[in-house]
Amino acid sequence: MVDDAARNLRRERRRRRTGEAGSETSRRPDYRSLKNPFLPQPIFSADQVAAIHDTALRVLEQLGAKVLLPEARAILARAGALVDKDSQMVRIGRDIVSAALASAPKSIRVHAGDRARDLTLELGSMAFLAGSGAPNVTDLEHGRRPGTLAAFEDLIRLVQHFDVLHMLGPCIEPQDVDNRFRHYAVNRAQLTLSDKLPFVFARGTPQVEDGFEMLRLARGLSEVEFRSGAHCYTVINTNSPRQLDVPMAQGIIDFARAGQVLIITPFCLAGAMAPITVAGALTLQHAEALAGLTLAQIVRPGAPVVYGSFSSNVDMKSGAPAFGTPEHVKATLGAGQLARFTGLPWRSGGGSAANISDAQAAHETQFALWGSVLAGATVCIHAAGWLEGGLSVSFEKLITDIEALQTIAELCVATPGDEAAIGFEAIAEVQPGGHFFSAGHTMARYRTAFYEPLVADWSNFGNWTQAGSRTATERATGIWKRLLADFRPPACAAATSGVLDEFIARRTEEGGAAPVS
Repeated sequence: MVDDAARNLRRERRRRRTGEAGSETSRRPDYRSLKNPFLPQPIFSADQVAAIHDTALRVLEQLGAKVLLPEARAILARAGALVDKDSQMVRIGRDIVSAALASAPKSIRVHAGDRARDLTLELGSMAFLAGSGAPNVTDLEHGRRPGTLAAFEDLIRLVQHFDVLHMLGPCIEPQDVDNRFRHYAVNRAQLTLSDKLPFVFARGTPQVEDGFEMLRLARGLSEVEFRSGAHCYTVINTNSPRQLDVPMAQGIIDFARAGQVLIITPFCLAGAMAPITVAGALTLQHAEALAGLTLAQIVRPGAPVVYGSFSSNVDMKSGAPAFGTPEHVKATLGAGQLARFTGLPWRSGGGSAANISDAQAAHETQFALWGSVLAGATVCIHAAGWLEGGLSVSFEKLITDIEALQTIAELCVATPGDEAAIGFEAIAEVQPGGHFFSAGHTMARYRTAFYEPLVADWSNFGNWTQAGSRTATERATGIWKRLLADFRPPACAAATSGVLDEFIARRTEEGGAAPVS
């Protein structure tokens, strides 16, 4: 009797499991707007955080940063910064930085194509993004190869499918599209295949303006409506140590003027582009992030800016970047303390240095993920699919990482503890030595009580062997292929293709827009 009831429940759950079989579970958890349930974990004392902040201000006002864009130097000079024209060094006083921190919004409402997917970026909220910015793509069927537009579009389709991925990103570079026209293809894919918040490259004003215009056309927004709300974002990376290049400085100016979200992120690898200690790397990171934030606030007080952190360490034998290490986690925890010190929403980074989707990749990615969660990150980029320290995005790893993200999302859901959940009647119903499989309490809840795995296989060894002895990575291939075969873009997104294609055709005939370097 016990065995029969257990077998019936297992069969029912297998039928309802979201996986290769293609059937959907009746459970409908809401992963679209997550609040972090964990208390942020510190690694520094309050005095040490204050000292790091003070030293970062000292770096900016005494040592300065090299700013390669003349317009950016002029903007900073008008605000009172000291500029050396010959060296291009800019020294920014702490009073200027303090004013910028005071004007930067502590909460940013961003508008997606579907307003049900709007997000609020603030301390305590939590959003995940897939791996971004990789030159290569990989999967078990086609191997590792340079990124293409077709692969980029497929990755956007997968990101759209999973609610636990909250924003779009530049997953891979479509290298089969000329860089004068690549931004058109990337923007079109995002706007016609998804209704989530899109990413726009900051690769010079002409490309940025093209991206903004495509967004306005797709969303039906006037210039005033577009600039009065945040409808897209970009990532600004400083050139550590202490340098802001031309396209990144121009991107800060362009996005700040338009009121669009800037995620200003130094990439400080301890021992290479930053001091070898976690505290030293964070001090440099903090100084560079504050410099970019200050430029944005001078351009437009109140410009939506996300404090960015992506510090880790390198392998001191080879110089290769490492992720998911103890130092990476510590740097993330410390960055969270600095972000809370400023009160700003902030971005962390996940990822892995592994070359394939294996145990190392899973280990590193999940430690980086937990670092972000326990640090209270608002946005975690590279949370799924990222390999080789950012040189490739894996279709299979995207799927297996989603399992971890959905597990985190489940922890954000309140756990019932009312009288019905405590279940005295259920305990009374089942006699000593009995079972709860057929108890009324169980039968009323079993369809939705537990998380249904996406890729994990809970069958016993015999059944697993009989089914082909496939690993999680191998099972993930069947999942992403099925999801792509079944994909249908949101109607509101698909409907924008006509107006976007007209714009792209006109701009292509005009020669497009080359990236600025």
